[in-house]
Amino acid sequence: MNRNTEEDRILLEGMTFFGRHGTLEAERELGQPFVVDVEMRLDLRPAGLSDDLSKTVDYSAVHRLARRIVEGEPVGLTETVAERIAAKVLEEHPAVEAVRVKVRKPHVRLEGTVLAGSAVEIVRRR
Repeated sequence: MNRNTEEDRILLEGMTFFGRHGTLEAERELGQPFVVDVEMRLDLRPAGLSDDLSKTVDYSAVHRLARRIVEGEPVGLTETVAERIAAKVLEEHPAVEAVRVKVRKPHVRLEGTVLAGSAVEIVRRR
């Protein structure tokens, strides 16, 4: 990573989608909201100097990608959802050198208690 890539980043925070992921049958039947944050590290200087969208990452493309995965095929683990989002960001956006993905499940029930939520956060680099 060059110096700009280490410091420059695009943040998409609080993207909320409805998914049917989980290890419990009820999670797959009823579904629940998933809140996704994506941080992409890349050199933003070319886009900033040229005002050219083709020299950066279009936020709407990453939003659509995350939506397809969260609202798509159910999986057991939140970790799998995060991995799939990170892999697709790196695959579809070659300028991105590193990506951080956080996937949250708000209001998680554990042993009769309701937590504010649970989350998985991963970082993947080229």
